[in-house]
Amino acid sequence: MPKLTRIYTRAGDDGTTGLVGGSRVKKNDLRIAAYGTVDELSSFIGVARSHISEHMQGDQAVQRLDAWLAWTQDMLFNLGAELATPVEKRWENMPLIAAGEAKALERAIDEAQVELPPLANFIHPGGRPPGAFLHVARTVCRRAERQLVTLRDSVPEISADCVRYVNRLSDALFVWARWINHRLNAPERLWNANAHPPA
Repeated sequence: MPKLTRIYTRAGDDGTTGLVGGSRVKKNDLRIAAYGTVDELSSFIGVARSHISEHMQGDQAVQRLDAWLAWTQDMLFNLGAELATPVEKRWENMPLIAAGEAKALERAIDEAQVELPPLANFIHPGGRPPGAFLHVARTVCRRAERQLVTLRDSVPEISADCVRYVNRLSDALFVWARWINHRLNAPERLWNANAHPPA
């Protein structure tokens, strides 16, 4: 792991940034946008976890959700590193997103769904802070997915497993948001297509 001995280097003052291996690209490059959004996603998950921590005392189910989110942040760091590393600069045993990550998320989704009432309508994002921030994370995850799909058009070495993982993660974040709100007795607000403004 690299040592971060200096936070500022001034190297990016010209609007470029370095990829792993030393090559430099513009800061608005699709690759930078993609891994920047992955970082944003992890940050929102971190905010959700900070709120979840207030409810973990003695609740093993909530602790398990936090463990899933901690694993997710590790996987997002791996994904960010993968996106920041041109294929010719990857090293032996570099952690890469594989099919097993999406499979693991499917298991997590199925596990959480057991406790949830079925949905008959769309719901508004919100609820208690842990759930609300997981809903925000879900929308950021969808943006990351769109950027990954666009990036693969010009950088085909970005694997389909990365896109699959992020797609599945957005589903997991939706279910986890519903689950923690349900656990904290926060009612779901259903979409009302015929809503009227307050009188």
